[in-house]
Amino acid sequence: MTQEKPAREILSCIIKSPPFSYAHLELATEDDDENEAPGLDDLQVKSYCTAALRQFLGLTGVAISVDILKVDGRQCWVRVPRPDLGSFAAAITAWGGVTEGGSLRLLRIKRCSDWLGLLVGADGQERLWSDQGTPYSG
Repeated sequence: MTQEKPAREILSCIIKSPPFSYAHLELATEDDDENEAPGLDDLQVKSYCTAALRQFLGLTGVAISVDILKVDGRQCWVRVPRPDLGSFAAAITAWGGVTEGGSLRLLRIKRCSDWLGLLVGADGQERLWSDQGTPYSG
C-alpha cells in the first residue's frame, strides 16, 4: 500500500486592506444637457471637493487628502485615504453645489470602491450594454 502524499499549496494570495479608496464622480447640472454644459477641469474638481468637505466637516474635512486621478468631460476619478471614504462620500452627497453662469453645478457620486479596477471595469460595462458602444457584428 502506498502512502498518499499531502496536497501541496500551489498558490497563495493575501489581500490586505489597501491604503486608499477611489470614487467616480460626475458633474450634475440643472439642465443636465451634456452638450450644453462645459466639462470639468482639475481645478474645479479640487475646488468643489474642498467646498463640500469644508461645509460638511469644517477644518477636519479640508485636511482630507483628495488626489485627482483623471478628469474626462463631466466625469472624474479621485483617490482618498481609505478611512476617510465614508466622510468624503457623505460630504459630496450633502453638498448643495455652486451656481456658475446661472446654472447650479454639483458633483454626484457614481461609485466608490477600495479597488480602482472595479470602478473602471464597471464603467466599461455601462458602455458595453448602452447604445453608445459599437454593436457586435459577428
